[in-house]
Amino acid sequence: MNARHATADRRGFLGGMALAAISTSASRAADPQPVASRPGLITREKEPSNLEFSFPSLDGPVTPTNEFFVRTHFPVPTIDAKEWKLTVDGEVERELTLTYGDLLKMPAKTMPALLECAGNGRAQLVPKAKGLLWDSGAVGTAEWTGVPLSAVLEKAGVKKGAVEVILQGPDAGEVADEPKSPGAIRYERSLSLGKAMKPEVFLAYKMNGKDLTREHGFPVRAIVGGWYGMASVKWLTRITVTATPFQGYWQTLEYAYWKREQGRPTLTAVTEMQVKAQIARPALSEPVPAGKPYRVFGAAWGGESEVAKVDVSTDGGKTWEPAKLLGESVPFAWRLWEYQWSVPKAPGRYKLMARGTDAKGQTQPEKHDKDRRTYMINFVMPVDVEVV
Repeated sequence: MNARHATADRRGFLGGMALAAISTSASRAADPQPVASRPGLITREKEPSNLEFSFPSLDGPVTPTNEFFVRTHFPVPTIDAKEWKLTVDGEVERELTLTYGDLLKMPAKTMPALLECAGNGRAQLVPKAKGLLWDSGAVGTAEWTGVPLSAVLEKAGVKKGAVEVILQGPDAGEVADEPKSPGAIRYERSLSLGKAMKPEVFLAYKMNGKDLTREHGFPVRAIVGGWYGMASVKWLTRITVTATPFQGYWQTLEYAYWKREQGRPTLTAVTEMQVKAQIARPALSEPVPAGKPYRVFGAAWGGESEVAKVDVSTDGGKTWEPAKLLGESVPFAWRLWEYQWSVPKAPGRYKLMARGTDAKGQTQPEKHDKDRRTYMINFVMPVDVEVV
C-alpha cells in the first residue's frame, strides 16, 4: 500500500492543465448497477442513497466516479436523455426549451472541480448533531464537461434588473424532520446572477470523460465551482431568472447559517466553501512503526481562493511545521500535500493535525463556529494514531 500511495505526488496536477480522465470512471451504459453496490463507498443512508468516499483511500488528484460521494435528498430519478428538456424562463427576453441534443451542440468546456457537501465533517461535531453524519469523505474532485451556464443565459437574454438564477431538479418529496417542508417540494437552489455568469459555473453532462451516472445527475447537472455541493443541482430541468432574492426551503431553512450583521443574527444561504486541509493517511488509529519516517498525506482546498499553505502538527497543536504542496495549483480543485514525519521512538498515542491557509490569509479555525449550525465545518480535526 505504501508504494501505491507514494506515487500520488507524481500523479499531481501539472501546471494548470485540466485533469486527465480516469479509466475507472463509471458510465451509465457500461455500469448500470447502482453506486450503493460498488466497493469503497461508506453507506450513510440507504434510502435516499447517501454514500461517502473513504478519504484514507485518496491516492491522486481525480476521484474515480465509482468512489465519488453521493448526496441525495429524495429518490434518484430515472430520466431518458431523449425525453429530457431544460426550460429557461423568468426574467429573460426569450424563454428557451433545450433538448439534450441541443446542449451537446453548444461549445463545451472541460475542467476539474471539487464538490464538498456543506455538512462534510458533521460526525466530528460535539454534541452529536442531527442530519447525515458525514465523516471526512463527502468531498471529491472530478473532471467535468459541459456548457457554461452563461452561454445558456446569454441565449435567453437576461433582462435588466435580474438578480438571481434558480436551478431546479425533478427530484421531489416531503421533508418530515424539522424543519418540515410545506408538503412535497422539489430540490432547488439559487445563485447570484454574478456567480451564475462566471466560467466556473456550467451545465455538465460528462464526469471523468464519460456520461454522468444516474446518481451523479444524468443526463445534466450544474457544477458551481468554489461553492458547497448543495448549489450543484443534479438532474437539472429548469432555470429561472428572478428579479428578487429566492427564499425557498433549501435556501433559507436548510443550507443556511446565522450571519451577524450589527449584532443581529440573520439566516443566510450557505455559498462559498471554506479553506480546509484533511489528513488521508495515517488513518484514525492506524498503527505507525516507531522510529521510522512516515509520509503523512492529504488534500487541501478552498472556495474561490487557492490554497497558499498547509501546516502539520504531530503533537496535538503545540508546534506546527510546513507541509509540501504537490503539483501546481488548479482553480476550484483540491491540492495534494505531504509531510515527512520523523516518527518518535517512544510507542504511544499521537495526535496529528493539518491546517490550511488560503491566498486571502484565511486559516482553519480551532473550533466550529456554532453560528454555522451543522454546515461549513472546517475546524482543524485531529487524527489519533498509535506508534508501535
